[in-house]
Amino acid sequence: MSYSVGDGMVSLALAAGIVGYVYIKQESRRKRLEMIHQERLAAMEKGIPLPEFPLEPEGNPRGSDPDNVIPILGTVLLSLSVGAMIVLYQTLAEDAHGFWVAPLPLAFLGVGFLTFHFLNRASSR
Repeated sequence: MSYSVGDGMVSLALAAGIVGYVYIKQESRRKRLEMIHQERLAAMEKGIPLPEFPLEPEGNPRGSDPDNVIPILGTVLLSLSVGAMIVLYQTLAEDAHGFWVAPLPLAFLGVGFLTFHFLNRASSR
């Protein structure tokens, strides 16, 4: 497989976009901390006490909702295993054609997770 100049330019543009985003985030954080520092220095000169507060805003302390994890995991397992079965069926040679069923346990696991979620949700109503 050979890559063209356009593929390289797309890769470089993507890398430059990621680096630029990180730079802008760090620069805005630095400016915000500098402004807070200047405000605190001015308040100290005037003798105004300032309350302590965290320099970084706290993120969302709430964890993931366990009711949403099971259907997401079931959907991911089911879709990946069905996709893998299709790819294996299409690409394997004739002598190894029976191995397309190898991801079938993951598909059953995904269907089981989805079934459990919907049955559990229906019984709780």
